[in-house]
Amino acid sequence: MKKIAIVTTMWSSINNWIKPFLNDYNDNGIDVTIIANMSEEFEMRLKEEFPFLHTCSIGFPRGVSFFKSLQSIRKLTRFFKKNRFDLVQYSTPNASFYSSIASKRAKIPVRLYCQWGMVYVTMSGIKRRIFRFIEKLTCNNSTVIQPDSFGNRNFCIKEKLYSASRSEVIWNGSAKGVDLSVFDFTKKEGYAKDIKRAFALTDDDIIIGFVGRLGAEKGCNELLAAFKKLNEENNKCKLLFVGPIEKTETIDSERLKYFYECKDIIKTDRVFDVQRYVSAMDVFVLPTYREGFGMSVIEASAMGVPVVATKYPGPSSAMIDRITGVAIEIKNEQAVYDAVKKILSDKNFATFIGENG
Repeated sequence: MKKIAIVTTMWSSINNWIKPFLNDYNDNGIDVTIIANMSEEFEMRLKEEFPFLHTCSIGFPRGVSFFKSLQSIRKLTRFFKKNRFDLVQYSTPNASFYSSIASKRAKIPVRLYCQWGMVYVTMSGIKRRIFRFIEKLTCNNSTVIQPDSFGNRNFCIKEKLYSASRSEVIWNGSAKGVDLSVFDFTKKEGYAKDIKRAFALTDDDIIIGFVGRLGAEKGCNELLAAFKKLNEENNKCKLLFVGPIEKTETIDSERLKYFYECKDIIKTDRVFDVQRYVSAMDVFVLPTYREGFGMSVIEASAMGVPVVATKYPGPSSAMIDRITGVAIEIKNEQAVYDAVKKILSDKNFATFIGENG
């Protein structure tokens, strides 16, 4: 029996990206160990749902902490040596950096880096150089790198983070694809009615949607500025904000105040049935500064919703400009406004790109 370890920094990544495939691993005779920062409650629930699963909770430090990082690398190295895995798979920045070093030290034969975005691309100066070095070291320590979009793969090859021969994109990209039995377009109308009823929305309301965490890197400053203008022009405009409120310190103070106080911004926190919420949207917006692929883009497209997304390599790989969505420049609130306005004011265009999606 082959033994593999799957490592991520936080438990939420297990829920989003790993859980859908655990039964497939087991059915194919693969012994799986999950390593992440997990609460006892989450770890217990995971084992109840997947009795065959092994788990190991390691509290990876957030940010950069030299001594805590060394501790994490030592713990992982000992664990990898003890269990003699055939493959170690890692994703998310901190877990990937530590695991790449530890798995190489432990002589794990296959070290798979699932590269779902690079943090350094939005940085500048010495900080950018430091985090680019960390990214390159992670890649150098890995035997296989799997970026989740061709755009990001091409970017990284150009940046000389790795060679074409050591990297591959699975089929057309993304971290896990879209399950069309879940994102079922035939159920869109019913889902939309349920969400509108839950939030007291009417058929006259215009719903602009976003899926992701609150934060500057997700383009939330630009999203809020554009929505404020749209809402002032038409108070029937609503913003359906689907995701956790996390990096508030990165949001402009006036825009953050508006986010909290505006009665036309619906905040759902994290949800596990995104397909229902997306179905209620008239237009989906992802003005992100960086993204591995942009899963939410193809999830919105699967439900026939027209999308607006930035021209960053990941989201650009998830849509075709003017065919399934509208591509806009990064860090440009006017571009967000113009693209959303175009879709909302031109129903034929909105229907065209929604159906193509």
